[in-house]
Amino acid sequence: MKPSDKIYVDPEIGEVTFRKSVRSRSIGIRVHPVKGVSVSMPYIVPYSAAMAFFRLRREWVLETMAKQRERYKDVRIPTAAEIEAMRRQAKAELPPRLAELAARYGFMYGKVTIKNNATNWGSCSTKGNINLNLKVVRLPALLQDYVLLHELCHLRHHDHGHAFHLLLEHVLTDNILKLMDSSATDPETAAMAVGFARKAAASRAKYPLDHVLTSAIRQYCAL
Repeated sequence: MKPSDKIYVDPEIGEVTFRKSVRSRSIGIRVHPVKGVSVSMPYIVPYSAAMAFFRLRREWVLETMAKQRERYKDVRIPTAAEIEAMRRQAKAELPPRLAELAARYGFMYGKVTIKNNATNWGSCSTKGNINLNLKVVRLPALLQDYVLLHELCHLRHHDHGHAFHLLLEHVLTDNILKLMDSSATDPETAAMAVGFARKAAASRAKYPLDHVLTSAIRQYCAL
């Protein structure tokens, strides 16, 4: 929590964090099943204006929280021991695979950090450091590669613009083809690669492989 953050306790919602950010261009509300409800705003916006906005959107927040409770009602939260076991597995498996993919496609990166993120599968800093969610190891191998390649492509393009997606489609296509050829050593991953390749070929999306793999990874809870 930053010193500038303010906490409001709603009788039904609980704690709501009001946070000023240099990246915010307007007032926004985020409802997260673990981190709770937060309201972000530009520095020039007074807290009173953000509170008024929150009150206007309060019913939407309650509805969103109810939907999230229903969606994640059967999701089992890992214990501390299980998280530590995943951390050890992630540190043992993810950096070597990241290095292998980086060498194959000519990427250079700095440090690799394994974290227990609640909101994303990975991130890449402007300094070339890569953070990976330890829960990536729970994904199938092909989707693990998708996360790693996505972050590697951010080394060259820090946004999600056209150039980034062209590069990502290129490396994803090559990697899918290589995984399809791995039927002798990893038949399950090879079969999954064939299935995704067929879905991408039938897709009308602008970036078909990214679209198909993004849709697939959404079924996995990153919490």
